[in-house]
Amino acid sequence: MNKYKVLLVNDDGYLSEGLNTIRNVLLKNGFEVVTVAPDRNMSGTSHSLTFTRPLKIEKYKENFYYVVDGTPADCVHLGYYIIMKEQKPDILVSGINMGPNLGNDIFYSGTVGAAREGTLFGIPSVALSPASSKNVDFQKLANLSLKIINQVLHKGLPKGTFLNVNFPVNKEIKGFQLTRQGRGAYKEEIKEYISPSKEKYYWIGGEEALGEECEKGTDYTAVKEGFVSITPIKLDLTDYKGLEELDNNNFLAFEL
Repeated sequence: MNKYKVLLVNDDGYLSEGLNTIRNVLLKNGFEVVTVAPDRNMSGTSHSLTFTRPLKIEKYKENFYYVVDGTPADCVHLGYYIIMKEQKPDILVSGINMGPNLGNDIFYSGTVGAAREGTLFGIPSVALSPASSKNVDFQKLANLSLKIINQVLHKGLPKGTFLNVNFPVNKEIKGFQLTRQGRGAYKEEIKEYISPSKEKYYWIGGEEALGEECEKGTDYTAVKEGFVSITPIKLDLTDYKGLEELDNNNFLAFEL
Protein backbone atom coordinates (compact mmCIF):
# COMPACT_ATOMS: atom_id res chain seq x y z
CA MET A 1 0.00 0.00 0.00
CA ASN A 2 1.43 3.37 -1.01
CA LYS A 3 1.72 6.02 1.68
CA TYR A 4 0.28 9.45 1.17
CA LYS A 5 3.04 12.04 0.98
CA VAL A 6 2.58 15.32 2.86
CA LEU A 7 4.57 18.54 2.55
CA LEU A 8 4.20 20.11 6.00
CA VAL A 9 5.04 23.79 6.55
CA ASN A 10 4.15 26.61 8.96
CA ASP A 11 4.88 30.24 9.79
CA ASP A 12 5.62 29.98 13.54
CA GLY A 13 8.94 28.20 13.11
CA TYR A 14 10.25 24.67 13.46
CA LEU A 15 9.89 24.59 17.28
CA SER A 16 6.15 25.34 17.15
CA GLU A 17 4.01 22.99 19.22
CA GLY A 18 1.25 23.03 16.60
CA LEU A 19 3.60 22.00 13.79
CA ASN A 20 5.20 19.18 15.74
CA THR A 21 1.90 17.86 17.06
CA ILE A 22 0.31 17.53 13.61
CA ARG A 23 3.56 16.05 12.29
CA ASN A 24 3.52 13.33 14.95
CA VAL A 25 -0.14 12.53 14.30
CA LEU A 26 0.48 12.22 10.56
CA LEU A 27 3.51 9.99 11.07
CA LYS A 28 1.62 7.74 13.50
CA ASN A 29 -1.14 7.35 10.93
CA GLY A 30 1.17 6.13 8.20
CA PHE A 31 1.78 9.31 6.23
CA GLU A 32 5.15 10.11 4.72
CA VAL A 33 5.83 13.63 5.99
CA VAL A 34 8.37 16.08 4.58
CA THR A 35 8.56 18.97 7.06
CA VAL A 36 10.07 22.28 5.93
CA ALA A 37 9.70 25.11 8.45
CA PRO A 38 11.16 28.59 9.02
CA ASP A 39 14.02 28.92 11.50
CA ARG A 40 12.04 31.52 13.48
CA ASN A 41 8.56 32.99 13.80
CA MET A 42 7.53 34.41 10.42
CA SER A 43 3.93 35.34 11.24
CA GLY A 44 2.48 38.14 9.11
CA THR A 45 4.76 37.47 6.14
CA SER A 46 1.77 36.49 3.98
CA HIS A 47 2.86 35.13 0.59
CA SER A 48 6.25 36.84 0.45
CA LEU A 49 9.28 35.24 -1.19
CA THR A 50 12.91 36.13 -0.44
CA PHE A 51 14.63 37.60 -3.50
CA THR A 52 17.23 39.85 -1.83
CA ARG A 53 19.54 37.20 -0.35
CA PRO A 54 20.34 33.48 -0.69
CA LEU A 55 18.49 30.93 1.43
CA LYS A 56 19.88 28.04 3.44
CA ILE A 57 18.36 24.61 4.17
CA GLU A 58 19.49 22.67 7.25
CA LYS A 59 18.45 19.19 8.31
CA TYR A 60 16.90 19.36 11.79
CA LYS A 61 15.89 15.71 12.37
CA GLU A 62 15.78 12.45 10.51
CA ASN A 63 12.58 11.51 8.66
CA PHE A 64 12.74 14.50 6.30
CA TYR A 65 12.65 17.42 8.75
CA TYR A 66 14.29 20.61 7.46
CA VAL A 67 14.72 24.22 8.57
CA VAL A 68 14.90 27.21 6.20
CA ASP A 69 16.04 30.76 7.01
CA GLY A 70 13.15 32.25 5.06
CA THR A 71 9.41 32.72 4.82
CA PRO A 72 6.66 30.07 4.72
CA ALA A 73 6.35 30.55 0.93
CA ASP A 74 10.13 30.08 0.67
CA CYS A 75 9.69 26.80 2.55
CA VAL A 76 7.13 25.62 0.01
CA HIS A 77 9.43 26.51 -2.90
CA LEU A 78 12.52 24.85 -1.43
CA GLY A 79 10.51 21.89 -0.16
CA TYR A 80 9.01 21.22 -3.56
CA TYR A 81 11.90 22.07 -5.88
CA ILE A 82 14.95 21.06 -3.82
CA ILE A 83 13.97 18.54 -1.15
CA MET A 84 11.19 16.74 -3.03
CA LYS A 85 12.87 17.31 -6.43
CA GLU A 86 9.56 18.38 -8.03
CA GLN A 87 7.83 15.15 -7.02
CA LYS A 88 4.40 16.49 -6.10
CA PRO A 89 3.11 15.54 -2.63
CA ASP A 90 -0.46 14.35 -2.28
CA ILE A 91 -1.28 17.30 -0.03
CA LEU A 92 0.31 20.38 1.52
CA VAL A 93 -0.55 21.06 5.17
CA SER A 94 0.25 24.47 6.64
CA GLY A 95 0.12 24.72 10.46
CA ILE A 96 -1.15 24.06 12.95
CA ASN A 97 -0.78 27.80 13.54
CA MET A 98 -0.38 29.23 17.06
CA GLY A 99 -3.31 31.65 16.67
CA PRO A 100 -6.36 32.43 14.51
CA ASN A 101 -6.51 33.08 10.79
CA LEU A 102 -10.06 34.38 10.44
CA GLY A 103 -11.48 36.99 8.10
CA ASN A 104 -8.98 39.60 7.00
CA ASP A 105 -6.16 37.58 8.60
CA ILE A 106 -5.88 35.64 5.36
CA PHE A 107 -4.25 38.64 3.67
CA TYR A 108 -1.42 38.77 6.24
CA SER A 109 -1.06 35.18 7.37
CA GLY A 110 2.09 33.24 6.49
CA THR A 111 0.15 30.06 7.26
CA VAL A 112 -2.47 30.91 4.64
CA GLY A 113 0.23 32.24 2.28
CA ALA A 114 1.97 28.86 2.31
CA ALA A 115 -1.28 27.07 1.47
CA ARG A 116 -1.85 29.53 -1.36
CA GLU A 117 1.68 28.86 -2.65
CA GLY A 118 1.01 25.12 -2.62
CA THR A 119 -2.18 25.69 -4.60
CA LEU A 120 -0.21 27.63 -7.22
CA PHE A 121 1.87 24.47 -7.67
CA GLY A 122 -1.31 22.43 -8.16
CA ILE A 123 -1.00 20.73 -4.76
CA PRO A 124 -4.22 20.29 -2.71
CA SER A 125 -3.52 22.54 0.28
CA VAL A 126 -4.97 23.17 3.74
CA ALA A 127 -4.19 25.91 6.29
CA LEU A 128 -4.93 24.96 9.92
CA SER A 129 -5.38 27.37 12.85
CA PRO A 130 -7.03 27.58 16.29
CA ALA A 131 -9.61 30.37 16.69
CA SER A 132 -7.68 31.66 19.70
CA SER A 133 -4.07 31.54 20.84
CA LYS A 134 -5.04 30.87 24.48
CA ASN A 135 -5.10 27.40 26.08
CA VAL A 136 -4.94 25.49 22.79
CA ASP A 137 -5.17 21.67 22.91
CA PHE A 138 -3.04 20.95 19.85
CA GLN A 139 -3.46 17.19 20.17
CA LYS A 140 -7.22 17.55 19.87
CA LEU A 141 -6.88 19.89 16.89
CA ALA A 142 -4.39 17.59 15.17
CA ASN A 143 -6.80 14.66 15.47
CA LEU A 144 -9.59 16.78 13.98
CA SER A 145 -7.22 18.01 11.26
CA LEU A 146 -6.58 14.40 10.26
CA LYS A 147 -10.28 14.00 9.39
CA ILE A 148 -10.15 17.04 7.09
CA ILE A 149 -6.87 15.95 5.50
CA ASN A 150 -8.26 12.47 4.77
CA GLN A 151 -11.39 14.00 3.25
CA VAL A 152 -9.32 16.23 0.95
CA LEU A 153 -7.25 13.22 -0.13
CA HIS A 154 -10.35 11.15 -0.90
CA LYS A 155 -12.69 13.84 -2.28
CA GLY A 156 -10.23 16.35 -3.75
CA LEU A 157 -10.62 20.14 -4.01
CA PRO A 158 -11.84 22.39 -6.83
CA LYS A 159 -9.03 23.57 -9.09
CA GLY A 160 -7.36 26.72 -7.78
CA THR A 161 -8.99 26.42 -4.35
CA PHE A 162 -7.51 25.68 -0.93
CA LEU A 163 -9.06 25.39 2.54
CA ASN A 164 -8.60 27.81 5.42
CA VAL A 165 -9.58 25.91 8.57
CA ASN A 166 -10.12 27.42 12.05
CA PHE A 167 -10.93 25.35 15.13
CA PRO A 168 -12.95 26.51 18.15
CA VAL A 169 -10.90 26.64 21.35
CA ASN A 170 -11.99 26.15 24.97
CA LYS A 171 -15.48 24.94 24.09
CA GLU A 172 -17.27 21.82 22.99
CA ILE A 173 -16.86 21.25 19.26
CA LYS A 174 -20.24 20.55 17.66
CA GLY A 175 -19.11 19.66 14.16
CA PHE A 176 -17.78 21.08 10.90
CA GLN A 177 -19.17 23.90 8.76
CA LEU A 178 -18.35 25.18 5.28
CA THR A 179 -18.11 28.95 5.70
CA ARG A 180 -17.29 32.19 3.92
CA GLN A 181 -14.59 34.67 4.91
CA GLY A 182 -15.58 37.20 7.55
CA ARG A 183 -13.91 40.55 8.10
CA GLY A 184 -12.09 42.03 11.13
CA ALA A 185 -10.47 39.77 13.73
CA TYR A 186 -8.40 42.22 15.74
CA LYS A 187 -8.66 45.57 17.44
CA GLU A 188 -5.53 47.11 16.00
CA GLU A 189 -3.15 48.90 18.32
CA ILE A 190 0.10 50.70 17.52
CA LYS A 191 2.28 51.31 20.55
CA GLU A 192 4.87 54.05 20.70
CA TYR A 193 8.14 53.55 22.58
CA ILE A 194 11.21 55.68 23.27
CA SER A 195 14.65 54.12 22.75
CA PRO A 196 17.59 54.77 25.13
CA SER A 197 18.85 57.26 22.53
CA LYS A 198 15.48 59.09 22.75
CA GLU A 199 14.32 57.98 19.29
CA LYS A 200 10.69 57.00 18.77
CA TYR A 201 9.77 53.58 17.44
CA TYR A 202 6.49 51.76 16.99
CA TRP A 203 5.13 48.25 17.43
CA ILE A 204 2.14 47.21 15.31
CA GLY A 205 -0.08 44.73 17.08
CA GLY A 206 -3.63 44.03 18.12
CA GLU A 207 -5.93 42.23 20.45
CA GLU A 208 -8.01 39.24 19.41
CA ALA A 209 -11.58 40.43 18.95
CA LEU A 210 -13.45 37.29 17.99
CA GLY A 211 -17.08 38.20 17.55
CA GLU A 212 -16.54 41.67 16.16
CA GLU A 213 -17.91 40.58 12.81
CA CYS A 214 -20.26 37.66 13.35
CA GLU A 215 -22.58 37.46 10.37
CA LYS A 216 -24.34 34.19 9.71
CA GLY A 217 -22.30 31.82 7.56
CA THR A 218 -18.90 33.40 8.28
CA ASP A 219 -15.82 31.80 9.77
CA TYR A 220 -16.27 33.93 12.93
CA THR A 221 -19.81 32.82 13.57
CA ALA A 222 -18.93 29.16 13.06
CA VAL A 223 -16.11 29.06 15.61
CA LYS A 224 -18.05 31.25 18.05
CA GLU A 225 -20.89 28.74 17.92
CA GLY A 226 -18.53 25.78 18.41
CA PHE A 227 -18.06 24.58 14.83
CA VAL A 228 -14.86 23.99 12.90
CA SER A 229 -14.84 26.62 10.14
CA ILE A 230 -13.75 25.38 6.69
CA THR A 231 -13.51 28.26 4.20
CA PRO A 232 -12.66 27.55 0.54
CA ILE A 233 -10.32 30.28 -0.76
CA LYS A 234 -9.77 30.85 -4.49
CA LEU A 235 -6.54 31.91 -6.15
CA ASP A 236 -8.50 34.08 -8.58
CA LEU A 237 -9.18 37.35 -6.71
CA THR A 238 -11.02 39.00 -9.60
CA ASP A 239 -14.27 40.69 -8.57
CA TYR A 240 -16.40 39.53 -11.49
CA LYS A 241 -19.48 41.40 -10.32
CA GLY A 242 -17.40 44.56 -9.96
CA LEU A 243 -15.86 43.99 -13.38
CA GLU A 244 -19.31 43.78 -14.95
CA GLU A 245 -20.53 46.85 -13.04
CA LEU A 246 -17.54 48.94 -14.13
CA ASP A 247 -18.03 47.83 -17.73
CA ASN A 248 -21.77 48.62 -17.64
CA ASN A 249 -21.02 52.07 -16.17
CA ASN A 250 -18.67 52.80 -19.08
CA PHE A 251 -15.79 53.21 -16.65
CA LEU A 252 -13.21 53.42 -19.46
CA ALA A 253 -14.85 56.41 -21.12
CA PHE A 254 -11.70 58.49 -21.00
CA GLU A 255 -8.81 59.00 -23.36
CA LEU A 256 -5.05 58.54 -23.11
